[in-house]
Amino acid sequence: MYCRELIKGKKWVCVADGPRDPVTGERKQISRRAKTKKEAEKRVLDALRKLQEDGIDEKRIKKMPFDKVAIDWMEQYSLTGKKRSTIRIREKEIKILNRYIAKVNIDKISHKMYQKILKDLTDKDYARTTISGVHTTAGMIFKYAIKEKLIKESPSIGAVVPQKRLTVEEIENSNIEEKYLERGELTEFLLTVKEHGLNLDLETFYLLAFSGMRSGELCALKWSDINFKTKEVRITKTLYNEDNNMRKYELTPPKTKGSIRTLDLDVEIINMLKAHKKRQAKLILANRHKYDDFHDENFIFCRENGYPLIQKNIVVRMERLLEKTSIKKYATPHIFRHTHISMYAEAGIDIKTIMKRVGHDDMKTTLKIYTHVTDKMKEDASQKVHQTFGNILKIGNSK
Repeated sequence: MYCRELIKGKKWVCVADGPRDPVTGERKQISRRAKTKKEAEKRVLDALRKLQEDGIDEKRIKKMPFDKVAIDWMEQYSLTGKKRSTIRIREKEIKILNRYIAKVNIDKISHKMYQKILKDLTDKDYARTTISGVHTTAGMIFKYAIKEKLIKESPSIGAVVPQKRLTVEEIENSNIEEKYLERGELTEFLLTVKEHGLNLDLETFYLLAFSGMRSGELCALKWSDINFKTKEVRITKTLYNEDNNMRKYELTPPKTKGSIRTLDLDVEIINMLKAHKKRQAKLILANRHKYDDFHDENFIFCRENGYPLIQKNIVVRMERLLEKTSIKKYATPHIFRHTHISMYAEAGIDIKTIMKRVGHDDMKTTLKIYTHVTDKMKEDASQKVHQTFGNILKIGNSK
C-alpha cells in the first residue's frame, strides 16, 4: 500500500492494488482519502475486503441509484419471453417504487427503509394485490443487484406486506354474492341483451356466461377454435391491446398453462354460433371490397373491417345494457366467470372440475363462491325436507 500526504496535516490518500479484473486481467487500484493516514489506510483495507470477499466494487456502486438498476433489470427481464401485459405490470410497479427510492443508491436502501415503503402503500389504501406485486418486483430487482455484485443482501428479504384489519363496516359489506350474478339476475341480463343488444351482444354474453372464459380469450377466438361436431371450443390464446387501438392488438398465450383448455358447449350456444357464422360469411363477402385494409384473420367476434373486438368494447356494451336492468351490483365482463362457477356449483359439479374448466384462475374467490353456493344449497335442502316431512316431525312432539 502506498500513502501520501495531500495537504499538510489535513488530508491523506492511500492506494493499493486490488484483485485482477476477470475479463481484462488488469489489476484494479483502490484509493481512499481521509483526514489521517490511519483512517485512509483503514478505508482502503475495508474496500479491498469487500471486493475480495463479496466482489462489490464500492467505486462502481457510488453511481448506481435504484432507478438505473431497475432499468438494467427490466432490459434483462424483457428478454425472458414474458408477455407484454406482464412487462407493463412490472413497469407500473417500478414506477411506484421510484416514487420512494428512485435516486437512492442501491447499497443505501435498508430493510427498514424498504419496509416503510410497503407500510406507506398500505396506509394509502393500495390494494394488497398491488402491494404484493410491487414487493415481488422489488425482490427480483434486488436479486439482480446481488448477482451484479452491487449489494450483498436484499433489503426485501424478511419484509412483510401488511395485512389491514377489516373494519366492521367492511366486514358487513363484503358479500360474496356481489361477485357473481344469481340466477334471476343472469336471466334478467340475458333477456335485456335479447331485447336491447347490439350486433354480436347476444353471442358474446351468452358465450361468456355459459363457458366461463375470460373476455380476452373470447376476443381472440377464431373459427378454427370451434369444433361443431364435438360441440367444443379450444382456448389457446388471449387478445392483448395496450392502448385500445383495434389495429394494434396482439395475440398472446393465455394467463397460465392451466388456461390452455378445451370446453364443451351447450347445443344452444353451438347453434347460436353456427347462425352467426352464416351471417358473418355474407358480411365478409360484402366488406372485403368495401375496406381497403380488410383484416381477413378469421376472428369470430370482429368488426365490419375484420379486426377483432377488444375487451374495452365488451365493457362499454355491458355498461349500456346494465343501465336497462334493475341489477345494482358493480359488474364487469369478469363477473360471468364467477357466475359460471356458481352455476356449476349449483349443478353439483365438483370443485376440481370447475377449476379446470375456468382455467385455474383466482382459486381463493372460486372456493368462496363454491362454498357459499353449496352451503346455501344445504340450507335450502334442509328447508325442503322440513316442508315435506314437517308433519312427521310434529308427531314426535305430540303426546
